[in-house]
Amino acid sequence: MPVDLAELLRPAHTVLLTQECQNGVVGAQSSLPALAAAARDSGMLANVGRLAAAARAAGAGVLHAIAARRPDGRGASHNARLFAAVERAPVQQLLGTPAVEVVDEIGRAPSDLVSTRLAGLSPIAGTDADALLRNLGARTLVIVGVSANIAIPNAVFDAVNLGYQVVLPRDAICGVPTDYADVLIANTLSLVATITTTDEILGIWQP
Repeated sequence: MPVDLAELLRPAHTVLLTQECQNGVVGAQSSLPALAAAARDSGMLANVGRLAAAARAAGAGVLHAIAARRPDGRGASHNARLFAAVERAPVQQLLGTPAVEVVDEIGRAPSDLVSTRLAGLSPIAGTDADALLRNLGARTLVIVGVSANIAIPNAVFDAVNLGYQVVLPRDAICGVPTDYADVLIANTLSLVATITTTDEILGIWQP
């Protein structure tokens, strides 16, 4: 059955979830420069910025999922190679520093909410995101950001398991290598999420 995208994205029950769109990840001073370059060069950052502005104007919610660490590292995960690499990175995602602020291309409006996680790989599981989303009346999540390698599939599966509808604009996520997102969407995420584009969503939120 064809999906009624306009109904799915009705602002009253839709939240745009930005995943790690922070200075220390996709900004100029990134701990992951290859990922930051992919986010910039692919147009992903610009598209997320357009979606965030349109969501706010249409009355949809915006929730920024941020990954951070305490300066003393307490509570941080240590059970994967990725976490070890994060600990050695020249740019640290420390609470209260510019690294954990949303990048300027997207910005943070007074109406936006922020969920900060100190451990794990998912912006939803083990965080306060689900409670915030339900308090906003969310039934549909538009998930954007990085990376297609780890956090985006985590977010999609966690959201679906919690009963949310997921809409994924293919040009507002990225990973490394840049074509990996296409493989992930075609073979996995298209089975559980509605795949669309930034322009298609803007056509609904900006009639």
